[in-house]
Amino acid sequence: MLLGTQRVNERGHLEIGGCDVVDLARRFGTPLYVMDEAQIRKSCREYLGAFRARYEKAEVSYAGKAFLCKAICPIIEQEGLHLDVASGGELFTALAAGFPPGRIALHGNNKSPEELKMAVDARVGRIIVDNEYELDLLDRIAVEATERIPLSVRVKPGIDPHTHRRIRTGQADSKFGLGIDDGAALGVIRRILRTPEFVFRGVHCHVGSQLLDTETHVEKVRIMVDFLRDVRDVTGAVAEELNIGGGLGIRYLEEHQPPALNALADEVIGALTDALDRHGLGRPVLAQEPGRALVGEAGTTVYTIGAIKEIPGIRTYAAIDGGMSDNPRPQLYDAVYEAIVANRAAQRPNFVATIAGKHCETDILIWDALIARPEAGDLLAVQSTGAYNFAMASNYNRFARPAVVLVNDGAADVIVRRETYQEVTERDEVPERLRT
Repeated sequence: MLLGTQRVNERGHLEIGGCDVVDLARRFGTPLYVMDEAQIRKSCREYLGAFRARYEKAEVSYAGKAFLCKAICPIIEQEGLHLDVASGGELFTALAAGFPPGRIALHGNNKSPEELKMAVDARVGRIIVDNEYELDLLDRIAVEATERIPLSVRVKPGIDPHTHRRIRTGQADSKFGLGIDDGAALGVIRRILRTPEFVFRGVHCHVGSQLLDTETHVEKVRIMVDFLRDVRDVTGAVAEELNIGGGLGIRYLEEHQPPALNALADEVIGALTDALDRHGLGRPVLAQEPGRALVGEAGTTVYTIGAIKEIPGIRTYAAIDGGMSDNPRPQLYDAVYEAIVANRAAQRPNFVATIAGKHCETDILIWDALIARPEAGDLLAVQSTGAYNFAMASNYNRFARPAVVLVNDGAADVIVRRETYQEVTERDEVPERLRT
């Protein structure tokens, strides 16, 4: 499975963005995250274009939690998208990169006073309120604010989607958002409406990630428009914005077939306009927050294969120079991947190997990968690692986190430099009483 600008070049090597992966590994080392700029831009344009062609007031925000560094921000801005951040660190990154604050929304289920003040001081476009406690904090912050604070409310539509249990977020029993059925969401909206320092902008939901069907998206639209009707009927307030989150899946395996964007847009916009018309509502902004769908397939992680261990009659392990510190998703979510031996990409995959990380854990990256027969020194390219890999990387076993390289039209630029062991230890402190 080749994705984005990937191809097998004349040398029989995997190439991404016009750059030979073998050359990238020699130049930048491994493990190495490679991000395909052209594919990111293409995904942004196609997502926004599919929905805006069918609904003039469609907006797309990139969910920065999927992959965020300073260099991604200008790409997102240039493609006309907004940006969703979920922490003070993500907000700081976006502001440091010069992303327009008015196009930023701040999420989070337990925002600190410092995070909320940073957002208010920066005049972000939206703070997505998750609970009453945040309103208590914002009441105090609003005393010193120079402008009214724009707020949307995250609600739980009560949908349990068909995805891994650890990435479901919209069901009634969720740490995120406020319930519709129990009146909690409506209660928070009433409080916002009666507070002069606040501006009610709309409602938000997110039901889960890696969704490979359209039914869940359509169902949440209908539920959310029904809630907009209730808000209007009870409070008189007409929401300016309906944010239905993200969650569209990608191809981790060749058999994964997420809905085509045009088909998804047809169904979502059809359900939206039908429901709005049925309830006599106008045309709010339709906002969405894809993350994985925009960057997931644009990312490839390159490793060097080391030890190969054959257990007769059981399996062959091929060990790589990374693992759960640069990709914890197989351990967290039972995530699955496909891989290519990048230096022999033209060779037919005819061998089953289990790709093992080098951490002091079971640390299996791919069980039973079909690849060319591996040899020590080969380069293994793992596909669809653009989302939640760099973002979740750690220093487990005191590993230094890999570099990130952005490739485009034959150019390769480091956008996050590789950590050194010195940097891994530089924040350590030894109390004087332990010094000898």
